[in-house]
Amino acid sequence: MMFERFTADARTVVIHAQQHARRLGHRYVGCEHLLLALAATDTPAAGVLREHGVTPERIEEEVVRRAGLGAAAALLADLDRDALASIGIDLDAVRARIEASIPQESLVRAGQALHCGPHRARRRRIGPLRRWRRRRAKRGLAAPTGGPATPPPATGRYRAAGAPLVGHLPFTPGAKRILEMSLREAVARDDRHLGVEHIALSLLATASGPVPPILKALAASPAPLRAAIVDRYRLAS
Repeated sequence: MMFERFTADARTVVIHAQQHARRLGHRYVGCEHLLLALAATDTPAAGVLREHGVTPERIEEEVVRRAGLGAAAALLADLDRDALASIGIDLDAVRARIEASIPQESLVRAGQALHCGPHRARRRRIGPLRRWRRRRAKRGLAAPTGGPATPPPATGRYRAAGAPLVGHLPFTPGAKRILEMSLREAVARDDRHLGVEHIALSLLATASGPVPPILKALAASPAPLRAAIVDRYRLAS
């Protein structure tokens, strides 16, 4: 099978995940931002999520409740609030103390070092989607088609105080893993594209990071959601 391209909707999810992260003042793009962006798309996968109460508004509430707004969130990315609470660690209290005692510039540098590593200055400017496009260009393949090149901006209720973030935002290891899992989902299903459904199935399959506790807070079980998404696309094919 020859794998061809990201769909326009899948590219929109990646782009909007970055926009949501900037709006919330998060100097990283995590699985929670991918989930937030995905749930807002006009796709069958997103429709299944919304039908089960996993709406963009509720996801955003959970993201802000768990990570907060601003630079300190980078230090808390991919942490499980509920697991920490079970051993007596209050993530809100930890974040408040960090923000009160550490200058914003130091928080920014710490977040960049945490998600990029100290020796990846060149690679950290190239996101997963751009790397995929470069690999295609080297093989002489055309750029993907279908849908607008730049989707409308992502919107939401919350916005971090201060000037909007500029510059590259690194993907967390968990978010990178989700994109890799999405490709494997597409290949395993003999699909010639990587679509929103593959990203959704990967997000629902992960057992660590911020997505499982967000789903738990929304009273949504990953296994039934995965089954419903697979059925929705099977009926549509």
